[in-house]
Amino acid sequence: MKNILIIGSLNMDIVVNMERMPVVGQTVHGNGYWMNAGGKGANQGCAVGKLGGSITMLGCVGADEYGEQLIENLKMSGVNTKYIKKVDETTGTAFIFTDSDAHNSIVTINGANRYCDINLIENNKKLIQDCDYLLMQLETPNDAVYYAIDIAYEYGKTIILNPAPAPINISDSILRKIDFLTPNETELTTISGCQCDSVKEMVRAGEKLIERGVKNVIVTVGELGAIWIYKEGYELVKGKKVNAVDTTAAGDCFNGAFAVELANGGSVYHSIQKANLAASISVTRKGAQMSLPSKEELDKLE
Repeated sequence: MKNILIIGSLNMDIVVNMERMPVVGQTVHGNGYWMNAGGKGANQGCAVGKLGGSITMLGCVGADEYGEQLIENLKMSGVNTKYIKKVDETTGTAFIFTDSDAHNSIVTINGANRYCDINLIENNKKLIQDCDYLLMQLETPNDAVYYAIDIAYEYGKTIILNPAPAPINISDSILRKIDFLTPNETELTTISGCQCDSVKEMVRAGEKLIERGVKNVIVTVGELGAIWIYKEGYELVKGKKVNAVDTTAAGDCFNGAFAVELANGGSVYHSIQKANLAASISVTRKGAQMSLPSKEELDKLE
């Protein structure tokens, strides 16, 4: 089995559920709150581990109770946590607001994630050298993410970038090194500068990124599935319709499952299909890492 390295964020999520989201200046009653392990990097690592992938995580937590809990949760999911560094800072935190329609809004506080920097990448270059697939997001310092991409490109690794939160500016020199860019439709709008209200518009936006050098753009579009855009054309890979209760970490689940299937030798199309199925399971359950499916659950859907 090929090795997957994830470099990214680890957060403790504090989830607040309500009937509807407040507008500016408005107070609404919540239905309750709970805490669970999160962070886009850790979510994706947990997804890979639960699905049986060979996974190492590089990132930072604080030397506090939250940090210990996050590391332990990843270990239980089969993730190699040896290279998660404890720093003199509070562990990253995310405040997640969900409503009765399963929509969410998220506020993140970086905390220890700020130390997932160029220095950390430089000191762990061998992890990049030894991996086959590098999966990253943008909840950690972007200059360090781009530095890791440069290194992975030099070593000839397959690079998957989930551009979340979406950067307003990302250089062509970085885009040219990315094998798979995996935005949702909102992130695609930000990165491409194009309106993305229909499949046709999303395809055109993806084509602009292909023209700038990205090899593949995979746009996640909820229950519709995902749009795979490449130099020769595009394909809509349909998703599975389910009764969603919480979309938190659905994108992370998709990215982790996609990386696992690729690492197992799957085609891009089949890997997207598997990722769609995995995400369809995750949205039927509350929470981030607690919602992620196991390999056995995913195999039953095929």
